[in-house]
Order: sequence, then C-alpha cells, then structure tokens
Amino acid sequence: MLKRLTFVCVTLCVAIVAILVAARHSTGNTISFEEPLSVYIAIGLIVFLFVPPLVLSFFEHPVLKIINVVYQSLIVFSFVGLIPVGFLIPNGSSTIIVAVLGTVASLASVIVATRSTTFQPVLK
Repeated sequence: MLKRLTFVCVTLCVAIVAILVAARHSTGNTISFEEPLSVYIAIGLIVFLFVPPLVLSFFEHPVLKIINVVYQSLIVFSFVGLIPVGFLIPNGSSTIIVAVLGTVASLASVIVATRSTTFQPVLK
C-alpha cells in the first residue's frame, strides 16, 4: 500500500511540475504566471483528478486495484501525449523532460499497482 501511495504522490508532483513548466513557457492565450488564478485552478484540477488513485491505493481488493490501474493508465496516456507537444512549442525541451519523467513515474505506478497483489499460501 505504501509503495502504491508513494508512486501516485510522485506522479502527482510531476503533473504539478508539468503545469508550472507550461505556465513558464506560455505561448499565446494559454496558462501563464501573468494570471495566477488560472495556474491555481489548473493545479487544483490536477489535485482533484488525482484523488481517486490516491484513495484507491489504500485498498487491497483486486477489483479496486484493477480500477486504479485503468485510471492510472489514462494518466500515462496523458503524459505520453504531452511528449509530442514539447516538440511543437518553442523552448519545449523542459516540457519533453517533464513529460518523459511523468511517463516513467506513472508507468512505475501502474506496474507497482499491478504487482502488489498479495497471495496467501494455502495451509493444510
């Protein structure tokens, strides 16, 4: 349980860093530090979207673990989709780095969630 919770928290931190990097390298009418309310709203939305995996990481039931893995796989796809965006924006190297780190962290979180099945030995 502690490993699953740790990896979800690490993925949450990387997602917040991705928002801050996007605000730092804003182009046009997007999120920027000139409008701090939009940055706060984006970070709040990210935290709100990470509440289900955080809560589901406390439970040991296999069905809840499967739901957690499916939800976290959507997060993996979000970070993977951010990698090509980094190539399209100017000065996107930091976006690519954060996206790759987020992909690795969320993949590790999915792997830990699938591997953390506890098997009880059969006692005779």
